[in-house]
Amino acid sequence: MKGRPELKGRAARLAGLLPAAPGNQAARTPFVLLVVVLLGGGLIGLLMLNSALSEGSFRLDDLQRDTKSLTDEEQALQRDIDAYSAPDALQRRARELGMVPGGDPAFLGSDGTVKGVPSPAAARQSAAPVPLVLRVPETAHTAGAGGADPTPPPGGAAPATPAPAVPSAPATEVPPPTTTPGR
Repeated sequence: MKGRPELKGRAARLAGLLPAAPGNQAARTPFVLLVVVLLGGGLIGLLMLNSALSEGSFRLDDLQRDTKSLTDEEQALQRDIDAYSAPDALQRRARELGMVPGGDPAFLGSDGTVKGVPSPAAARQSAAPVPLVLRVPETAHTAGAGGADPTPPPGGAAPATPAPAVPSAPATEVPPPTTTPGR
């Protein structure tokens, strides 16, 4: 006898499923290492893929937020443009600049003839003209009877030359109010 009994039937089949000798263990080790390496590589790959997707999601959120703020700014600017280009705003601004509505136009034909009867622009009809003040001269609000400013400007040095006066209203200006003597 060889030391090992011969198995038959069901016992032989069960014995075939179990490892028979320690020599088979060495053949199984590379396979187990390969499976562990593949599973570890798969997990690391999934982790990197998940990180890349998260980074892309954060970037997408930032870009959507930027797009929303730029869209809001564009709409606000468009509202400003619409407000400035409205007919009543244009008319008010033209009046502030001293413009008046034009009269009837005349057209020049291609053969040199004048079509229509031109008329002059209507005179300003408002009770008190609205002056357009571009810049207030430095001596206008502090000048005394002599026209010179008795106090030097802050900073210590007097101006080298006085600023030229800028006309602030059209020729049809309302005279200043007069005071009655005795008051």
